[in-house]
Amino acid sequence: MFNRFQILAALLASALLWPASAVAFDHSFIGQFSTVTEVGSTVPGNGDENPYGIVTVPGSIGALVRGDILISNFNDSENLQGTGTTIVQESPGGHLSLFAAINPATLPGPCPGGVGLTTALAILPGGYVVVGSLPTTNGKAATAREGCLIVLNSGGHVVKTISGGPINGPWDLTAVSEGPFTSLFVSNVLNGTVAHGETPTPEGTVVRVDLDSVWGHAPFVTSERVIATGFPERTDEAALVIGPTGDGLDFEGTLYVADTLGNRIAAVPDALFRQTALAGGGITVAKGGYLENPLGLTIAPNGDVLTANANNGNIVETTPFGAEFQPFETEAGAGGLFGLAVAPYGQGLYFVNDSNNTLDLLH
Repeated sequence: MFNRFQILAALLASALLWPASAVAFDHSFIGQFSTVTEVGSTVPGNGDENPYGIVTVPGSIGALVRGDILISNFNDSENLQGTGTTIVQESPGGHLSLFAAINPATLPGPCPGGVGLTTALAILPGGYVVVGSLPTTNGKAATAREGCLIVLNSGGHVVKTISGGPINGPWDLTAVSEGPFTSLFVSNVLNGTVAHGETPTPEGTVVRVDLDSVWGHAPFVTSERVIATGFPERTDEAALVIGPTGDGLDFEGTLYVADTLGNRIAAVPDALFRQTALAGGGITVAKGGYLENPLGLTIAPNGDVLTANANNGNIVETTPFGAEFQPFETEAGAGGLFGLAVAPYGQGLYFVNDSNNTLDLLH
């Protein structure tokens, strides 16, 4: 298990011509961009709203088209949170198609509460897609259930679910693969949250789920391990739930987590190999400053951490050492931003705009 990921870590480190820490203070990744272009609407035929997760398609297979963007919807047509059931696929030119409409009544395995697709979205070897579900029955936090991870094939058909154990309200995730092997890093926000209501509780977690993929067969779980604990979380009338959200793994194997309620970026070192959970919500990299309750998170090509602010719609770039660059104001406004994804070849940054249900590109 460790040997294959040690190889992966070496490959990731060699992908840059110099260490990420050496370039972080030299230039800002988002500083080279000045224009936001609306790519297109994210609303499918059934009217699902509130786009959350986004991921770029690395290679064409099945219905997946290289360079397109998959987007998960959290709300249904009545704008009820935790009831969205669709993943759409959008081309860089703005052509929208339906990748998957997930029927909670026909899932091939357990997913307590049903389907409400979150920011947790990734593409695995063989074109398999994994998406998180944190469902409600009426859009209210009091009815939220633990949900699951849903695995689909490249044609958009559900092939399995991953639930139970440490999976409890999967809110976001990132994935790293080497050959047929994948590690998912999943932030969970329902550990005691519903019971405590809007009183914060430090029970948010990050779980590493290791998967093996055999060609032509759905990936299977080889291990599940909590690698970080102690993130604050609570329910919220407007946002449903607030807790650890975006995840991103850097070139040296450190996992960065957007601690939304704590208004900070946390680090979990040695995330690929960690055997014991890091308590206290990880190690604080940055807190306050330009951060305004960060949600979505991704790693820039230069190794910096990019986060999407919930409170003001700004995108913030932070170095691994906690220094911040001037944020980019997307004008999406409070509650407008969630998922982030670097465009192919680092030519821009995709983000979802929940304020008008669109996919936008900063370039």
